[in-house]
Amino acid sequence: MIFDIAVIGILIFWLNKSGEKRLRIKTYKDEIDDFRLWTSEEAAFRTVGNIKRLNRNKIYELNLVDCFLAKTNLNYAILEESNLNNANLSHSKLIECNLKNARLNQTNLEFANLNQAKLYSAYASGANFKDSFLIKANFEKAFLIKADFSNAHMMETNLNGSYLNGAIFDNANLYKADLRNTIGLTVDQFEKVKTLYQAQLDEEFKSLILKEYPHLLRG
Repeated sequence: MIFDIAVIGILIFWLNKSGEKRLRIKTYKDEIDDFRLWTSEEAAFRTVGNIKRLNRNKIYELNLVDCFLAKTNLNYAILEESNLNNANLSHSKLIECNLKNARLNQTNLEFANLNQAKLYSAYASGANFKDSFLIKANFEKAFLIKADFSNAHMMETNLNGSYLNGAIFDNANLYKADLRNTIGLTVDQFEKVKTLYQAQLDEEFKSLILKEYPHLLRG
């Protein structure tokens, strides 16, 4: 009887704790919804606080559509498969942030630091990466149609197998970038690139670059 009572007590304790955890998670998500579309410093930092609390509870797939997150610190955050469409992350820190399979369509990442961020198979069509830091960022197989990388720091960025139709690279630094197997990329998109020195290119594409813009491959 004592053993049965102990088991029942443990079960009740576990159910209470589980219920409290679900309630906390719901509260964090509700607060994100409350601050959605607010363009204030308070909204940004309150939303980031909730993102980090959800991460601590192993919740990574979040709805951050239209959220204002400018000038915040999301270094090492896990946002895998999250939806950040139309979010404002300008001037934010996202070093080594996990954004695999995330949605970043029309997202503002101007002046953001995404060094070593994981963006494998991310959907970032029309995203604004102007003046951003993307050193060693992984965009492998990402959808970057009409994304703007003007003035971006893309040294050793992995773009292997990504979709780059209409993407803008004006004055971008693509030193040692991996541009193999890309889809929709044309030579004309590199007309105003800062450098392609030691970039990894498919042989056919490299031949076209040597013909049209040979200075880009020189150190």
